[in-house]
Amino acid sequence: MQPIAPSSREKILETAEVLFAARGFSAVGMREVADRVGLSKSALFHHFASKLELYLAVVERILVDIDARQEAAAQPKSDAFERVWHWIEVTIDTLAENPSHARLLLRTLFEEDDVAPEDEDHLDQLLAKILRRVGQAIQEGIDRGELRPVSIPHTLQSIVGMTVYHFASGPVGEKLFGDEIYSSAQVRQRKEEVFQLLRRGLLVTID
Repeated sequence: MQPIAPSSREKILETAEVLFAARGFSAVGMREVADRVGLSKSALFHHFASKLELYLAVVERILVDIDARQEAAAQPKSDAFERVWHWIEVTIDTLAENPSHARLLLRTLFEEDDVAPEDEDHLDQLLAKILRRVGQAIQEGIDRGELRPVSIPHTLQSIVGMTVYHFASGPVGEKLFGDEIYSSAQVRQRKEEVFQLLRRGLLVTID
């Protein structure tokens, strides 16, 4: 059997992400993924030996994407707050551009699944790398007197809530805002709200 083209692999991952995000790991079958992509089930298993392997590849792809975008946006010469904000803004853009990302991340963080400890550790390390980048910048800002001496773990939790939860909230968020949370107007408003909350919560002095 000939390997599927990279574009077909991406289609598998994109399709599986939408399904896993909507219904969770247990409720999605490999035959459904194969049918949606237009492959036989055996062809799908040729590239992903199990549903768990596919699931892990999907989640890893999301985290690697966020990490790569944050790294590309790094501005080492800027002050701590600017670096933190650039990384968060990039994350908001990534979640806004990919509606399934946030919901699947939220499921992965809080739902019980059949992920083996070693696989879960790998995903945890990827997430920790993203959070550590932001946390280290905040700590540097605190050490230099630019930022208030906040609790970094609590601040990171708040950032996750303001970004991942917001874009995963679906109908709850839409009812609250009276608009689609992925609309360009709502994404701009989300950025402004998060920016102002962080600015007022972190900066020692505000102009």
